[in-house]
Amino acid sequence: MLKTLGRAFSDFVFPPHCHVCRSFIPEAGRLHICNSCRDTVQLISSPHCTVCAVPFHGVGQNHPCGSCIKESPAFDAARAAFVYDGPGRELIHNFKYEFKTHLRRPLALYVVEVLSEFVSTHRPDVIIPVPLHSRRLRTRGFNQAVLIGEVLASEWGISMERSSMLRTRWTEPQINLAASQRRDNVKGAFAIKKPGSVKGKRILLLDDVYTTGSTVEECSKVLKKGGADEIIVITVARAIM
Repeated sequence: MLKTLGRAFSDFVFPPHCHVCRSFIPEAGRLHICNSCRDTVQLISSPHCTVCAVPFHGVGQNHPCGSCIKESPAFDAARAAFVYDGPGRELIHNFKYEFKTHLRRPLALYVVEVLSEFVSTHRPDVIIPVPLHSRRLRTRGFNQAVLIGEVLASEWGISMERSSMLRTRWTEPQINLAASQRRDNVKGAFAIKKPGSVKGKRILLLDDVYTTGSTVEECSKVLKKGGADEIIVITVARAIM
């Protein structure tokens, strides 16, 4: 009773609004996103690539895509909650570039909603967020993967290692580069802080957006070289090239 009254008072003082369109939501739930905006977020579901999770058009079974058949990535499997477009893209943009860090929660909860079964199947030992270079971290003030990872660690009961990996040199923002330039941009840019710390572990490698996969691929190579047993990549969104 007291909890219900407290929630009612909180909603009166701070009326719940949709994080995307700012409309009032009588029953906001945990996401605080209205049904209209939720309906326009394209969740990634079958059929998709069983390795990199690129979605296929139409209906059918999940199967490896041509790119993953041609060249297997260093990670074992990747998944994303939704396509990087529309309201989902707006949420991520506002989170990263408008410094609206409270949006980490709805973004993380989308991941929980869509990918909990996949994660529980792989039973990762630890969450490792993709690291930022110290210069970018000072400019932005936060690592978006770490903030999202804190929510996921709590929701899934998995520990998170914030500093297992280092970004050893400055790299140009991937968003400014063509797909063909991204792999070279991040080549040799990551290292494990404590050699042997990932040996034999099942790792959940976390980032906000999967575009070409160059960043998580380079991180996965370093982790596998360090002895990681399995690597699953989880991102909030996946760009469709």
